[in-house]
Amino acid sequence: MKETLNNLQENILASKHWIFDMDGTLTIGVHDFTMMRSELGLAPDEGILETVQAMPPEQAAPMWDKINAMEYHFASLAKPMPGAFELLEHLQEKGVNLGILTRNVMPVALQTLKTCNLDGFFTANNILDRASCEPKPHPAGIVLLLDQWRAKPSDSVMVGDYLFDLEAGKAANIATVHIDTSAQHPWPHMTDWGIKDLHQLIDN
Repeated sequence: MKETLNNLQENILASKHWIFDMDGTLTIGVHDFTMMRSELGLAPDEGILETVQAMPPEQAAPMWDKINAMEYHFASLAKPMPGAFELLEHLQEKGVNLGILTRNVMPVALQTLKTCNLDGFFTANNILDRASCEPKPHPAGIVLLLDQWRAKPSDSVMVGDYLFDLEAGKAANIATVHIDTSAQHPWPHMTDWGIKDLHQLIDN
């Protein structure tokens, strides 16, 4: 039985500009952030990118090398989120713009998409990594993509699995979809539509 949608959800499905987080959204989350913090010597509650970015360059350089190596490892383990291929295929057939905003580096993002057979849905200029703009939760990447597409925020949506994705979407004044396979959805104030399965975004 198909889900009954409210007006906001109907408007989201009609959006012409879709921006996705990658890890945990289009792919099944495999990153072990506890292990990564341990390997980097960071406290359990420290933001990895934010902490290393704040370090002096000579101290940060070996840390970035470690982070990149770990991210390449996780890219090799990537698997598509159930429904990801079907959703992207559906949206592509509708002629919408598709973009990715990730806190990874570009080579890792491209390798992850290729491993998951999702690379054919995105052009290189529609994938923004952490070097392309200030990383999420800052909305800079969303703003860049919308400017590039000459898109209105009211016709755009950000889909992600973590608070940073939702905060970036809200700061850019676009609709936010939170995918949470556990159906807990702990950030309702940042979430316009909470889903547990990407199939929910296929409007047919």
